[in-house]
Amino acid sequence: MSEITQAKRIVVKVGTSTLTYENGKLNLRRVEALCRVLSDLQNGGREVVLVTSGAIGVGMGKLGLRERPAETEKKQALAAVGQCELMFIYDKFFGEYNRTVAQVLLTGDVVDDPRSRRNVENTFRELIAMGIIPVVNENDTVAIDELVGSHIGDNDTLSAMVAELIEADLLILLTDIDGLYSANPKTDPEARRIPYVAGVTDEVRALAGGAGTSRGTGGMATKVKAAAMVNERGIPCCVMSGANPETLYQLFDGCQIGTVFGMKRPKQP
Repeated sequence: MSEITQAKRIVVKVGTSTLTYENGKLNLRRVEALCRVLSDLQNGGREVVLVTSGAIGVGMGKLGLRERPAETEKKQALAAVGQCELMFIYDKFFGEYNRTVAQVLLTGDVVDDPRSRRNVENTFRELIAMGIIPVVNENDTVAIDELVGSHIGDNDTLSAMVAELIEADLLILLTDIDGLYSANPKTDPEARRIPYVAGVTDEVRALAGGAGTSRGTGGMATKVKAAAMVNERGIPCCVMSGANPETLYQLFDGCQIGTVFGMKRPKQP
């Protein structure tokens, strides 16, 4: 687990289901805890980049909508409303722990274009050097890949792209399940969590289920895909529950948490 305990530059992705209640409104206690833990990790010498979902879900909660609209234009409008609310909350909570945040909105074409990619890399480099925590999201008012269900536009994949851009040491995906299971734990009582996955194979992909919650677009399949992306660059990835952000301390203390992709199971002493 030394790759994790010694990881200095980390990307943490948090999903909509972790950030919000079932009614779509922000889970303020959890968001506050996440900001406190990430601030503390940065105080301890780590470099933190936060990739956040939740703009559309928060926009739904802000406007009192119970169901995610089908029309792309309405989703874009909700994302614009929710993004303001998200950044306001992040700025408030991180600010309480003397941390400055910066909003970074990305689209796939920006990362694909060499010149734009270089500009993004330079921005990240300077923000990290200044001790600022970048808060990254898809620019849903411009890029609609995620909104129309493209496999390219989900924020799990975005977080993997960010990890590659900044040459991170570790990618952490916080979600509503505590790792990859041998079967669906919601329907199979015999399902067991898989602690280590040395490499993403077709068998591993087959274990990953379908879509996420009504408030988000991700699922275990997109997390496995993101893990495979960063593993190809030599970056380990941990998929773990975001219900209690303080569990991140246990991860960095060397405890086995969630499912770690890109590492072999440590040998027993």
